[in-house]
Amino acid sequence: MHFDMGEMILKSKKDLVERKAFVQHLINDVKALELLLKDKKFEDDIVRIGSEQELCLIDKNYQPAGVNLELLKAIDDPHFTTELASYNIEINLDPFELKGNCFSAAEQQVRALLQIADGKAKKMDIKLLLTGILPTIGRREVSLDFLTPIPRYFALNDALVANKGGDFKLKIRGVDELYLKHNSVMFEACNTSFQLHLQIPSYDFISSYNWSQAIAGPVLSVCCNSPMLMGRELWKETRIALFQQSLDTRKSGYVLNDQAPRVGFGTNWEQGSVAEIFKKDISKHRVLLTKAITEGSLEQLKRGEAPKLEALRLHNGTVYRWNRPCYGIGGDKPHLRIENRYIPSGPSVTDEMANFAFWIGLMKGRPPKYDDMESYMDFKAAKTNFIKAARTGKETMFLWENELISSKKLLMNKLLPIAYDGLQKCNIDLEDSNRLLRIIEKRAKGSTGEQWQVRNFRKLRKVYKTNTALQHLTKAMYENQKKALPIHDWQEILVSQKDKRMNGLVKEVMSTHLFKLYENDFASMARAIMEWNNIHHIPIKNDKGDLSGLLTWSYLEGLDMNLEEILVKDIMIKEITTVGPYTTIVEAQHLMESKGYGCLPVCDHRALVGIVCKTDL
Repeated sequence: MHFDMGEMILKSKKDLVERKAFVQHLINDVKALELLLKDKKFEDDIVRIGSEQELCLIDKNYQPAGVNLELLKAIDDPHFTTELASYNIEINLDPFELKGNCFSAAEQQVRALLQIADGKAKKMDIKLLLTGILPTIGRREVSLDFLTPIPRYFALNDALVANKGGDFKLKIRGVDELYLKHNSVMFEACNTSFQLHLQIPSYDFISSYNWSQAIAGPVLSVCCNSPMLMGRELWKETRIALFQQSLDTRKSGYVLNDQAPRVGFGTNWEQGSVAEIFKKDISKHRVLLTKAITEGSLEQLKRGEAPKLEALRLHNGTVYRWNRPCYGIGGDKPHLRIENRYIPSGPSVTDEMANFAFWIGLMKGRPPKYDDMESYMDFKAAKTNFIKAARTGKETMFLWENELISSKKLLMNKLLPIAYDGLQKCNIDLEDSNRLLRIIEKRAKGSTGEQWQVRNFRKLRKVYKTNTALQHLTKAMYENQKKALPIHDWQEILVSQKDKRMNGLVKEVMSTHLFKLYENDFASMARAIMEWNNIHHIPIKNDKGDLSGLLTWSYLEGLDMNLEEILVKDIMIKEITTVGPYTTIVEAQHLMESKGYGCLPVCDHRALVGIVCKTDL
């Protein structure tokens, strides 16, 4: 979850007195912001950039490693902080003035801090990985057992769950489909980003913000790096759909009404000032978290101090715009920023810095005609471009100034020239800007992170079961990252029949694409399905969808009766032994041999997730 740096909520409070005071502080913060704008008190004579690097922790078997607090204690550096999941951490980079070698300086700092973390991680026998969604995350890792045990995260989860009033529902369709319910916000933890910050002059904020919305789709299309979740090929940048749905507190009903999602792109071009954006978000999204505030912003303003706007910043931290307006204070002066939140982590540090330079160059190179975006593009076209880019990545056809144009042509012919011009205007070292923007060019002509992942995963799946293929994919991503090469230079995975298993768990060898029958189906149908598909075991479910029995080919073959007249529930094996996905293969094998079983259903929290047979072992 992405709070302002250092923001800590010590306990989840429901005290009405504190809530009442917080709401008044929130209203006063908006008044203070409007006074700052009116009196031109913002730091508008300098431009700084910043970034936040989120990353995953994995163990020796390339599975999520929930040890972030132990690792952070070992690192002991204020640049590092926690994330929602215990297998993620975040690095807050220093701000750099936008000039000269600022991108090289930022890159050096990222690499230096990663090196520090990597040294400590090795002593704990874990690894660091930059990726939009870690391929090996499973259902176990999105349970509250993997929530970082810090009060603010529990408070946020409780507030969002209470606001939702029921389970969160995920339904993401791509090549495959993910459709399930979940009782916490932990699916949000699957998302790992490289967040970009750009300081914006207060007088130009609305024009800059609208331009950032217009370019979001094309920029995302060449940066996609999150094509899969739990072995399903979904969107090219699955984070976009997953983040919105995993924090969607809107309630469904029988009446059609407009409700604003907490994670979203917006509904219109912005107008007025940044204060109008904050007013809109406060109006549409109820206060989730509160805290005690000792001194109000109006009092700080009267003393000539830069007001902290604590209530506004806390509330803004629970509204997740993909381009988020931010208020901050640096050197005793208030400033405004746009935070780009849609760029995924990885595939490499070099790729991330190229994304950074491309976005900054585009933002600063905005042609004057786009000062008024409404005259050149309908807002819904910009929003559609963004969703299409998340779904189809570099294969997207964009609507740009009423013209349909491919991602590659839009990037090469229109946007990259603007980015080169923007970096030149900011006096960025020519060698730096050329080096980084050429990476975007090569990626536009070659492979993005998501294309590399999908291509190699499909190759692996021809040899391995899904979970083993995901482990090998994650291993190859880690090894390519260690070589510090951009994605267009990454090696393809050499698929081998050797070393199929990494840590010997049932989930690596079980079959997940199952044929299932229900208790009231006829036995003749069971026999036909087993014969047609050459399978020897078929799980049986009851009307609630729970596993209630098992039918085997050998048992069916031995029956001397008319199967057309018999229901499955009358002949199925009701006393069944199951194992979990994290049962070791050795344990499963011993169980089969000792009981004389030919297969074992695999269940996770009573839900059937697979079946493992002797042939799998």
